[in-house]
Amino acid sequence: MKKGIHPEYQKVVFLDTSSDYKFLGGSTQSSEETIEWEDGNSYPLIRVEISSASHPFYTGKQKADKVGGRVDRFKKKYNMG
Repeated sequence: MKKGIHPEYQKVVFLDTSSDYKFLGGSTQSSEETIEWEDGNSYPLIRVEISSASHPFYTGKQKADKVGGRVDRFKKKYNMG
């Protein structure tokens, strides 16, 4: 890899603002805001709107489509069963 052209990869804390869930991960993103993590070190804080803690797919709170899928709507529209 060429030196000096890639962003710095570092550990950061991601905070899900909708559920207050925090996790430590790696990213090239940086932030002026920092937070002290469980290990006593201070890391940049990246705020996100959604994560696995609040996404409907992972929480099991998906809305069920009661109308049916495309095939069901097509069949109903053209009285095919």
